Amino acid sequence: MRLLVTGGAGSIGSTLIRFLLRERPQAEILNLDLLTYAGDLSNLEGVEGDPRHTFVHGDICDGALVRELMEGVDAVLNLAAESHVDRSIQRPAPFVQTNVVGTRVLLDAAGAAGVPRFVQVSTDEVYGDLPWANPEADHPHRSTFSESTPLQPRSPYSASKAAADLLVLSYHNTYGMDVVIPRGSNNYGPHQHREKLIPLMATRAMGGEPLPVFGDGLHVRDWMFVEDFCSGIVATLERGRSGEIYNFGGGTERTNLQVVRAILRALGLAESLITFVPDRPGHDRRYAMDCSKARRELDWEARADFEGELVRTVEWYRKHAGTRT
Repeated sequence: MRLLVTGGAGSIGSTLIRFLLRERPQAEILNLDLLTYAGDLSNLEGVEGDPRHTFVHGDICDGALVRELMEGVDAVLNLAAESHVDRSIQRPAPFVQTNVVGTRVLLDAAGAAGVPRFVQVSTDEVYGDLPWANPEADHPHRSTFSESTPLQPRSPYSASKAAADLLVLSYHNTYGMDVVIPRGSNNYGPHQHREKLIPLMATRAMGGEPLPVFGDGLHVRDWMFVEDFCSGIVATLERGRSGEIYNFGGGTERTNLQVVRAILRALGLAESLITFVPDRPGHDRRYAMDCSKARRELDWEARADFEGELVRTVEWYRKHAGTRT
């Protein structure tokens, strides 16, 4: 199988490529990445010499390049995206350009080339937010996002991803294109850019810097180890029904404050580093995914233990302190 993976030098993309080369040894991978600030070839360490992997430096908005790369491709896995909420608040334009226009360029090229399947990798943030619930308390009727939850994005980033998802589904409904959309909860693991919560807090803590926590620190996220999401993306590619959306989450709800405290424990540092700062605009209170459809139709399950993998993730950032992540 010949796969075009866009955004393959990012944290999730590079992990997906390693996953595919390990678990699907017959796969041939074209990796298209613009190498913006969040993409780095060092994320592909150990892959660059593999003859099954070809890196192409380029932009998904470059129609001529994208059309050239589509020849002989069996599936597109679109992970190329601007993905940081704070940056989207400051400068929305690049998010619309990459996440919406870039997706349209890929769809047109894939359709013209007759590519059999298009996988649009998305996020739980397109759903908006949920009523707050304490992760440490038992809530028998705790609300979650399902695939039929209405889209209510609350930041320019999540709005651009929601727009891209709707565009992808429109190509299925209008042109009969075979598309699937895996939506993931908050990922964690090695290779994330320092702007993300866990590497940001780990690297600042190791340097003795204050750890800025938005608002009261009680915003809740469902944390999923990146390898679990990659297995879900591949399951969606191989077994997902055309035109369908599949939710993936780790089943591990934690407040931001709980995560920061766990990072400090892993490093053996004091909680006095925590500094509460004014909340950011449009900060969603809680995310949580209903993954029953993925379990039922794709035989998928999140397997990682959050506490154990978080310790190993923090140790990875400790070993790579001073390098670009």
